[in-house]
Amino acid sequence: MKRVSRVLVTATTVLAVAAAPAVATAESESKDRPELQSRLDDLVAAGAVGALAEVRDEHGVWRGTSGVAERDTTQEIPVQGRFRAGSVTKTFLATAILQLVDEGQLRLDDTVEEWLPGAVPNGDGITVRQLLNHTSGLYDYRRTLTLPPDPEFLNNRWRTWTANELVGRAVANPPTFEPPGSEYEYSNTGYVLLGQIVEKATGRSYGEEIERRIIQPLRLNGTTMPGESPRMDEPHPHGYVPAEWGGETHLVDFTEMNPSVLGAGGEVISTTKDLNQFVAALLDGRLLSDDQLDEMTTPAVEGETYGLGLAWRDTSCGVRVYGNDGDALAYQSWSYSTEDQQQQVTIALTPDFSGDPDDAADAFLEEAICG
Repeated sequence: MKRVSRVLVTATTVLAVAAAPAVATAESESKDRPELQSRLDDLVAAGAVGALAEVRDEHGVWRGTSGVAERDTTQEIPVQGRFRAGSVTKTFLATAILQLVDEGQLRLDDTVEEWLPGAVPNGDGITVRQLLNHTSGLYDYRRTLTLPPDPEFLNNRWRTWTANELVGRAVANPPTFEPPGSEYEYSNTGYVLLGQIVEKATGRSYGEEIERRIIQPLRLNGTTMPGESPRMDEPHPHGYVPAEWGGETHLVDFTEMNPSVLGAGGEVISTTKDLNQFVAALLDGRLLSDDQLDEMTTPAVEGETYGLGLAWRDTSCGVRVYGNDGDALAYQSWSYSTEDQQQQVTIALTPDFSGDPDDAADAFLEEAICG
C-alpha cells in the first residue's frame, strides 16, 4: 500500500504530541550495535511512538527497540512484538499464487474474466500477472474510502468489508490508464481480486492458503492472517491514528480494528523475526521454483522496482536488497534482504504523525546493509 502516512502528515502538521519518555532496549545474539540503536532512536524522533527492529548479518542477530509500547507510559516495546505489516502481505499472497502456478492450478496469463466472470470491466484484458505487478490500470479502492484524520473513519472501525464491496467501489471509477500492462500504478484492488482467484482455484480462502503453504511450513509462530478478527495477540505495541474533532487533532488507539478494510493485500500480522525468516526462505528457493522466483523479481515496467508482489532497492553501497514495505494505518514496516540472505533487516514502528519517518527508516536500512 502506498504510504498513507505521507498524506496524513500533511493533514496533521498542527498535531502536537507530548514527548514520550526515552525508553530504549537492545537484545543481541552477537554484540551491541550502538550505531543501529542510534538510527532506531532517530527513527522514533522523526515521528514514531515506538519502533523495533531485527538485523541479521555476519555479526549475528541484533534486535532493538526505541520509544514506548503505549503513549503516556514508560512501557518498553516487546522486542518480539507483533504488528500489522500492511502490504508485506502482498509478498505472502504473491508467493502462494506463484506456488499455484508451479503446480499448474493457474497461469500468470490467465485473465480475471476466466476466474471471476463479470467482476471487472475488461476482465478478459487483465491478467493475473498484471494484478500482481500493478499494471492492471484498476482504480485503487483505498482512494474511495474515508481515511484519517477524518473522524468518520472511526465509524467503520469494526465494519467487515467484503471483497466484492471493495472491488465494486474501485470499478465505479474509470481505469487509471489503458490498455492494461502499459503502465505501472500501485493498486490494492488487484490484490483483492487475487485473493478471490485463490479461493476459486483452491476452494479455500487466501488466508488459509497462506497459512498452510507459508506460515506453518516455516514455523512463523508470530504470524497470523486475522481475516475479520480485530484482535492482535500479545505481545505488541499499541498503534494510533489521527482524528480531528473540536478543532484539534487527537491520536486514537487503533490497535484493535477489523482488518478486512486492508484487503487481501494488507492484513498480515507478524514479527521482525518472522518477516526476516520469510524473506530469506523466499529468496533461497524454499518456497518457489527458480522460474517463478525469476518472474517475481522481473520489473513490472522497465525502470520500476516492483515485480510480482516483491520490491527491491539499491543501497548507497551498491548492494541490492529485496522485500517489501507496508502501511497498515497505525503501523508501518519494512523488510528487506540481500539476494544471498547474508544481510537482512526488518523494522516496524507505530507512527505518531508528528513527522514523516520514511527518511529515518531509509537511514536505518542503509546502516544495516552498508554500515
